[in-house]
Amino acid sequence: MNTELKDAMELLEKEKGISKESLIESIELSIMQACKNHFGKTDNISVHVNPETYEFSVTAEKEVVETEADIVDPTLQVTVAEARKKDPDVDAGDIITIDINSKNFGRIAIQNAKNVILQRIREEERNVVFNQYNSKIRQVVSGVVSRQQGKSYSINLGKADAILSENEQVKSERFVPTDRIKVYVLDVKSNSKGPKILVSRTHPELVKKLFEEEVTEIREGIVEIKGISREPGSRTKMAVYSHDPNVDAVGACVGLNGSRVSAVVSELRGEKIDIIAWDEDPAILIENALSPAKVSSAEANPEEHSAKVIVPDYQLSLAIGKEGQNARLAARLTGYKIDIKSETQARKAGEKDMQLIGDVLDDGLSFLEELDTPSGRDLIDDIEEETAEDLPGLQEL
Repeated sequence: MNTELKDAMELLEKEKGISKESLIESIELSIMQACKNHFGKTDNISVHVNPETYEFSVTAEKEVVETEADIVDPTLQVTVAEARKKDPDVDAGDIITIDINSKNFGRIAIQNAKNVILQRIREEERNVVFNQYNSKIRQVVSGVVSRQQGKSYSINLGKADAILSENEQVKSERFVPTDRIKVYVLDVKSNSKGPKILVSRTHPELVKKLFEEEVTEIREGIVEIKGISREPGSRTKMAVYSHDPNVDAVGACVGLNGSRVSAVVSELRGEKIDIIAWDEDPAILIENALSPAKVSSAEANPEEHSAKVIVPDYQLSLAIGKEGQNARLAARLTGYKIDIKSETQARKAGEKDMQLIGDVLDDGLSFLEELDTPSGRDLIDDIEEETAEDLPGLQEL
């Protein structure tokens, strides 16, 4: 029996990842429960399990009394005659430890003990799985699509299923059972049926973690991902920086013949990825962020977090992007509000500004010319007289 128990416990420890300490504790708890069902109380009972052999012993401490007539509670007391079978030197009033034969327990007590062990093992198994995936929050894990539940997908991660809800799905993606995908772990919640794991395919960090898997320089800290802006399923812009002047950050992420970025694009099912060089100068960063468009000039205002960008006429639509996507992603990536104009638009705007300045100057010259007339000179004389009268009062102040 002990050999079978030992084999069963070792199998649980290996396959379920449940610690030996937890298994021993569950056995002790179950035996204690059986004692309570059999005797009605366990105040004086102790259970010990050998951690190597899983052999267990059950003992009870009892007070030694003279005769049967002195016994008030047989679970707590024993006669001198009975006690001396174990220890010939005991006398009335001593406390003696008596071995309890668990084979004498009733069928119901044994069944209840078995249920306690099974329940405890299930609880420990849930805890092990919860802890395993709770440590993977904000990480990327691989899973297999097992089934669709309404508008959500159930993703088998190995020891547990995760939920890919509608809000965390890329609208253009469709999955069928057995599809293998990678997901970003958002949260893990514990409940009575096991951990509830929430995952995402839309989170920007998914892209970052995928590049960490593919690019050695990122894992080693040589290349740093400074920022990511993403419209899931369509396009992502990622700014990278190299802490080593001998390492090209963009080239490291792209890989030889585009192998690294292609692996990420494949996992994201064709989502376009623009990798740009991060720069401390916001104007240069904005120029890079508007890639693949070419920029003629960029002027950034760090205080207002705004920028004015001029591009060649033929690059305007590329800089703005379809439905404004390129400019929108660049703005999110840099944190700047970007005003994009073509060279023709900028030139026309400049001509209007020059015209406005000219009109102001013309108005000023006209005013000066009016002052140079007799009526204008009389007006100046009146102003000077009023000012002279006010001077004493101003001096007192």
